[in-house]
Amino acid sequence: MSGDLLTLELTFVELLLLVFVVAMLAHRVRLPYTVALVLVGLALSFQQAIQFELTPEIILLLFLPPLVFEAALHIDYHTFRKVLTPVLLLAVFGVLITMGIVYGLLSATGLLDWRTALIFASLIAATDPVAVVSLFKALGAPKRLATLVESESLFNDATTIVLFHLVTAAVLVHGGSESGTDLMAAVQQFLLVSLGGMGIGVVAGVLANQIFARVDDHLIEITLSTIVAYGAYLLAEQFHLSGVLAVVFAGMLIGNRSDRSMSPTTRMVLMNFWEYIAFLANSLVFILIGMEVVFPRMEKGVMLLIAAAVAAVLFSRAVSVYGLSFVSRLLRNRVPISYQHVLFWGGLRGAVSLALALSISRTFPGRDTVLTLTFAVALFTLLVQATTISPLLRKLGLIGQSEEARAYERLHARLLAARAAYHRLQAQADQGALDPAAWKIIESELNDRIQALKQQLEQFAEAHPDLVARITTSLRREALIIQRATISDLAREGVISDDVARELIAEIDAEIDELKRSPAPLPASSET
Repeated sequence: MSGDLLTLELTFVELLLLVFVVAMLAHRVRLPYTVALVLVGLALSFQQAIQFELTPEIILLLFLPPLVFEAALHIDYHTFRKVLTPVLLLAVFGVLITMGIVYGLLSATGLLDWRTALIFASLIAATDPVAVVSLFKALGAPKRLATLVESESLFNDATTIVLFHLVTAAVLVHGGSESGTDLMAAVQQFLLVSLGGMGIGVVAGVLANQIFARVDDHLIEITLSTIVAYGAYLLAEQFHLSGVLAVVFAGMLIGNRSDRSMSPTTRMVLMNFWEYIAFLANSLVFILIGMEVVFPRMEKGVMLLIAAAVAAVLFSRAVSVYGLSFVSRLLRNRVPISYQHVLFWGGLRGAVSLALALSISRTFPGRDTVLTLTFAVALFTLLVQATTISPLLRKLGLIGQSEEARAYERLHARLLAARAAYHRLQAQADQGALDPAAWKIIESELNDRIQALKQQLEQFAEAHPDLVARITTSLRREALIIQRATISDLAREGVISDDVARELIAEIDAEIDELKRSPAPLPASSET
């Protein structure tokens, strides 16, 4: 037993080392790190040194909850509300459209029997935005676009998982009968599973926020958030409800209330913790996915089937994105055409689809075919679409930062760097660690540089009032959040009464809400 444990630990360390090296290299060559990880995984599939069996339980139970939870933490409710209509259309009707088109096209080729085609079609609708959203952050794409892509992926993952289980139950267990009663039962089951999962997520999120508001210890609060991420998923799955939707709603509630229920320090530590966990989970998943690929014999029929599957997935994605965006426009929630292009080309397939494919019963005759097609489509989207999304964003003019914003960042960073150097050297000089004559010269140079940069920033502010107004609003909101946290601390320490604390916190919350309702104007290039 100790030998098996040592082997597992050694394998884990080797995988972490791979993640570190690949992420560093991907950063240098500006390649989406998930793509690089899959390529490394593919290379590792030919060797015997590192062996790890990727089961659906590992992805769905170990990796999926933290990935979903971290993404949900960053979905701003106010931005999400603006894209709610297209998100729901794509996450529900988009999944059904994709399944219908993929099933119809693959069945029409005559290369697949209808059961295999239907099961593949039911799992391939799940999109994976990891590589795309990481590029959004790096390039500064509009927040509304990032929220739209990430929210659609989270919700269509949940829809796809529910739909897949309904389809496999009908095809593999009940033999695929297609009566009206079965259809109605499937709709009722879908609603029950979805709404039940949402309910568990809401309850978990509300209870967690109540506890967060009464505890001010970042270690305890991080532990509680971990319990919520896994607990909500496991509880929902225990009752045969949607674990993904439970985690989504719990994460959104915690993320959007964190500025009220947590101190600024705790919130920052919590977000950093989950960002690392998501990075680690994503990295391991994509390496392990690459290692799981089983290359089929390159027969003409197999190649035609793979080409047909890729074409069907792309065509169905185009129909659902452009068609449902038109419907969303009729419902008075317009999706810009540039956003539609990104939604179409950014519809990558990844971990969820592969986990569902791996979960198919080994007794099903078409299991190997479904696995081959799912791997092929996922590889195409990662190797072709993910690597070309950056030029697409640039061509569409969706790089969020204007030249003015970048110029301000450069000036501000130079000023902060000069001040940091001054204070660090001043402290060393006060301790007698520096030569007085040399420090006198350097001190004068740094003072001159700081004054010159402050003057440049003042001139910049006069020339670009809109940008400065936006930054000022952000700082004003942060100041209010810090004041709110301080009042909570004073009440907790008994310096002020709870009644006075509630009164003051209510005043600050009203000011924060007013800032959210009246945001400062954005630079012209940040929204399209």
